[in-house]
Amino acid sequence: MLRTIRIKDLSLVRGERRLFSGLDLEIQAGEAVALTGRNGAGKTSLLRAVAGLLRPDAGTVAFHGAAGELEAETARAEALHMVGHHDGLKSTRSAWEELLFQTLWTGGSEASARAAATRLDLDRLLDLEIRRLSAGQRRRVALARLLASPRSLWLLDEPMAPLDAGHREGFGALMAQHLAGGGMILAAVHDPLPIPARSVEIGG
Repeated sequence: MLRTIRIKDLSLVRGERRLFSGLDLEIQAGEAVALTGRNGAGKTSLLRAVAGLLRPDAGTVAFHGAAGELEAETARAEALHMVGHHDGLKSTRSAWEELLFQTLWTGGSEASARAAATRLDLDRLLDLEIRRLSAGQRRRVALARLLASPRSLWLLDEPMAPLDAGHREGFGALMAQHLAGGGMILAAVHDPLPIPARSVEIGG
């Protein structure tokens, strides 16, 4: 399990534009951090850099467990989930086929996928193709992987945006449970998260 993430002197460039530079951020087990800032400030790019999908122009992202620093590639492969602004679901699969595929790919089981579907109120939707689901329903399918194959770090890009009030409250409870178990959340947001979170402005 991850205990600490240390981001040191990080700089990110997109095209010809520098998004930010000299960013220092440390996240501890049990903590949520909400990334705020204007559109294009680099919130999503920071999530992608932590996930290893974007190479920083300068600086480091280090992952630490109980015994010390972890190899970054291993930590990213085994200890984090990223749910992007776009859900990344295959439109021609059923909700169940997509959830099961993602769950098994990330180390979960069929039983854990079923349990996650129930927790996120997806049971009646599992036979429907992804393309037939609403934006909020698709987001719940994407979020179910977080429960079906538990990992320490959740990287979330506007996770609440398409959810209705009831499902926002429900996912807020799941986030709180994740933190209580020693998990970490790093989320890019425009609206406040429904849990206590430290706010860090990007590009301010």
